[in-house]
Amino acid sequence: MASMREIRARIRSVKSTQQITKTMKMVASAKLHRTQSGLSGIRSFARRSQHVLAELMAGENAGYDNEFLLPRKEVRTVCYVLFVGNRGLCGVYNHAVLRHAQELVQADERPCTVVVCGSWGRDIIAQSGLPVCHTFDALSDTPDMAEALPVADYLKRLYLSGEADEIHLVYQRFRSALQQVPDQVQLLPAQLQPQEREEAGNDYIFEPDARSVLENMVQLYLNNMVYSVLLEAKVSEQASRMAAMSAATDATTELINDLSLQLNRVRQAAITTEIAEIVGGANALKKAKK
Repeated sequence: MASMREIRARIRSVKSTQQITKTMKMVASAKLHRTQSGLSGIRSFARRSQHVLAELMAGENAGYDNEFLLPRKEVRTVCYVLFVGNRGLCGVYNHAVLRHAQELVQADERPCTVVVCGSWGRDIIAQSGLPVCHTFDALSDTPDMAEALPVADYLKRLYLSGEADEIHLVYQRFRSALQQVPDQVQLLPAQLQPQEREEAGNDYIFEPDARSVLENMVQLYLNNMVYSVLLEAKVSEQASRMAAMSAATDATTELINDLSLQLNRVRQAAITTEIAEIVGGANALKKAKK
């Protein structure tokens, strides 16, 4: 059985760890609220931009040839954009989305390339066998549109150059603070939701003309899509980290209670031993006097 000194040292160590997990939970909670407020706004903006884009593609512009809207006749290469975190300590968040990307690449019979957004696990991703062609590792935990634009511009250049004929975004979709689900959405060629196409048809007046507005709206739509997925991934990451740190804090509390109970038992055993020694010594003195 461990000595009281060893148990006290263990308790101090666990309490120190508990302070770290509590702090990380608070930081993750603050970042979660910050990114979640931005996500709710960008989701509303995305819905409106999709609706306007559907209006522009209806009617006389239905057959307008935009390079980002027309599917390629032959899809030779598919690019998967993998959104991971910047660090670990967030439960299964990174491993779950990495596993999902591996399944997509393995199930796709066409040649694939992978673009990684996030600085987590370079060695792990390298060992996963994914054909990584580029990495964006300078993304913050609370990104803004300025950080999403280089990613969007790179993906658009990749598509225009013919290096990728389809581009899909792979990320963790945020459902709640306790549930994040791996998901993927096609970025290029741009695809509108069926309900957006069905609801299109209202009379709008576009200035200077519908085609000029369409060109700008497509760019806005693609930039917004990358930014919204980036925010969604970051919200999911912070939610997963907050849950993981909360579970770790609860575990340290239970461990401290167990160690405290063990310390009390060792202390009681030591006291009992001392009392027994004192009683034994007293009895020995009595016998000696007789």
